[in-house]
Formats: sequence, C-alpha cells, structure tokens
Amino acid sequence: MSVLVRAADLLAGPRPVLLDVRWALGDPHGRERYRTGHLPGAVFVDLDTELAAPASAAEGRHPLPALADLQAAARRWGIRSGGAVVAYDATGGLAAARAWWLLRWGGLADVRLLDGGLDAWGAAGGELETGDVVPEPGDVVLTGGGMPTLTADEAAALPASGGVLLDARAPERYRGEVEPVDPRAGHVPGAVSAPTAANLAPDGTFRADLAGRFAALGVRPGTRVGVYCGSGVTAAHEVAALAEAGIEAALWPGSWSQWSADPSRPAATGPDPG
Repeated sequence: MSVLVRAADLLAGPRPVLLDVRWALGDPHGRERYRTGHLPGAVFVDLDTELAAPASAAEGRHPLPALADLQAAARRWGIRSGGAVVAYDATGGLAAARAWWLLRWGGLADVRLLDGGLDAWGAAGGELETGDVVPEPGDVVLTGGGMPTLTADEAAALPASGGVLLDARAPERYRGEVEPVDPRAGHVPGAVSAPTAANLAPDGTFRADLAGRFAALGVRPGTRVGVYCGSGVTAAHEVAALAEAGIEAALWPGSWSQWSADPSRPAATGPDPG
C-alpha cells in the first residue's frame, strides 16, 4: 500500500478517519489553528501529549508512548478495527508522519498521509469546517511491532557494520553550527546528513524522485538504514519517504535529544560523517 493519498482521491473515495496533526517545534497553537479550519470530520491530535510519552534525558524529548496509551488515544480518535486512517498537517506531513509511523508501529495496516496536506486539500477544491470534532469511540486493538526501531547503540553501530544512518535534521544542526533545543550540537559519528525537508517539492507534496534522492545518499532497496532527527518526529517523515521509495528503514525514537544528553557519547561536527 502506498504511504500517500492524493487530495483528489480522498475527496472522491470513502472517507477514512482523518487526523489533524498541526504541530511545529516551539509553536503551541496547533489546536487553535485546527479550530479555525480543518478537513470535515477530522479529529485534532496533540503530538506532545498523545503521540509521545513524557520527555526525559534518558529517552529524549518525544519518547514512544506506551502501546496501551496509544491504543486508548486511537480509540478516542474513532479508529475501529480494520478501519482506514489518513493523517495530515499544514507542513508537508512533517508532523503528521509521526501519527502515520506510530499507528503503523502499533500494527494498523491502512494508514496513509495526505500528500501536500491542508494546502493540497484546498487546491483540490476541498472545503473546511471549524470547531472541534468529537467522534464516536473506536475499538481498534494495537499489537505493536509493526515498524522497526533502533536503540542508541544500534544506531551508532550501523555505519560501521555496512548500514547507513541518516540524520534528518536541518543541515546547520547536523554540522553543529546551531543547536536550538538539545544539550549539545553536532551529529552522531558516521551519520549522513539527509534533511527531511528535501523530501518535499516546492508545493509541499512529496518529491517524485525520492528513490534517486536516497540513492545519492547511498541508500537503495535492501540497504540497512536507520533514521534519526532531534526527537524522532521528522525522522518519521524520512521513514515515510523511504517507504514511498520502496526502502524499509528503522526509526531511532530517542534521536539526537537522547544522544546529546549523555556526555559519554561523542559528537561529530562539520559537513562530513566523521
């Protein structure tokens, strides 16, 4: 199944459960933006509280939620066993991909991202509604284990064992020139810079040449690949892009926020993997 669904196809087909995941680092106003206009029937999903466990130095800024907590949230969103889900946001899927990945990790098969998000919906003629949506509770059962993950040690060992570790953060954070939120600047030694924003075309849809982008980074179908970012959010977008290119990738949930909080772990700087 494709990771993506086009707005025109969503408009024309049966309506799945719609999840609005409006979130950006440092922006606490996602729910307010949702209330001013969202896809008809869409439920707001709070990334910080529903798509993550509480932050800690040991686990990072957005640890994976307990499976039971994720299942309870999915039922609040109205997801039923065997049902279809589409997640979207207003930033090209950079936040919505976290919901896509977590539900796939939880064992739900039919989960997709709205390609281009809110802008694509409007461009296709889709209408918006305002206010909150409170759906009938669902009955979905999440079993876990649906997507591969890496620990910090496994991620660190990947480059030396013939795999590729992709750093999905902005290039300046990878190079260690700035670090706006985590304890130290730099990147995991051996990691390759692969900014997740480069997965998108100028209109916010996923690029058509994703396979070529990843091949240029040394990643092809069959390559063992792991992905991290600051806290495991935009790394999910990179995993989605890789899946769309036919490449399975493992997510490191703790990511740089976990690594940089441990002073015993080295940090490389500059444009090269190190």
